[in-house]
Amino acid sequence: MKTQAFALLVVLLLPCVGQADQTFRCDSALVSVNDSTAMVLRKCGEPASRAAISYVRVIDAAGRMTSLPAEQWTYGPRGGMYHYLRFEGDRLVDVRGERG
Repeated sequence: MKTQAFALLVVLLLPCVGQADQTFRCDSALVSVNDSTAMVLRKCGEPASRAAISYVRVIDAAGRMTSLPAEQWTYGPRGGMYHYLRFEGDRLVDVRGERG
């Protein structure tokens, strides 16, 4: 019985673990994956650094292959943490935090 309850708890908490790195709090605002670069700038201000890192190939709405620039923005240190936001085109696709 205890094993089943523990397994259920783990299954219920797994979505929370995946979601934790998909947001970034800057001051009183929260940015999330799929936010635009303009929205992130409005909420968080200019990052400490920006770096063009590559191009990614995607299929657009018309079914054609196209390339989008990928960029990494760095915020921090804030409370001893650096936050790395990866954009593809105009959209936030990944958020990572790291102790600095």
